[in-house]
Amino acid sequence: MELQGERLIPASVDATWAALNDPAVLKACIAGCESVERTGDDAFSAVVALKVGPVSARFKGDLQMTNIQAPNGYTINFNGQGGVAGFGKGSADVALTAQGEAQTLLKYNARATVGGKMAQIGSRLIDATAAKITEDFFKAFEAHLQPAAPE
Repeated sequence: MELQGERLIPASVDATWAALNDPAVLKACIAGCESVERTGDDAFSAVVALKVGPVSARFKGDLQMTNIQAPNGYTINFNGQGGVAGFGKGSADVALTAQGEAQTLLKYNARATVGGKMAQIGSRLIDATAAKITEDFFKAFEAHLQPAAPE
């Protein structure tokens, strides 16, 4: 599976970078996320409950950042285990480019593979679910970084 795209984030590159590396922000923005904990300078562990078609599972996974070029980008490597539901692993390249002072263009290119029951579901359903999870994440992430409206 491969997902790629770009989003215009309503925040500076520095604010976007900080949010992408903040466990509390990630937990709040990832649908079904039960926990995100920093396990090292460039590593996190997470627990996410997902439903893909008829398969529901809690995935426990590790995230490791490599190729770090703060605050302009990195590669996120992930590996998640969902028990009898199977596993998912892959990576995503993320690049941030300033678009003026208060906006950032975020480009991503993600590659992933799944195994176990997840692999039996069918690639179209998995691709559609991954696209929805990605869209939901970015909507929540953009809302989190949206400047507060004046009262």
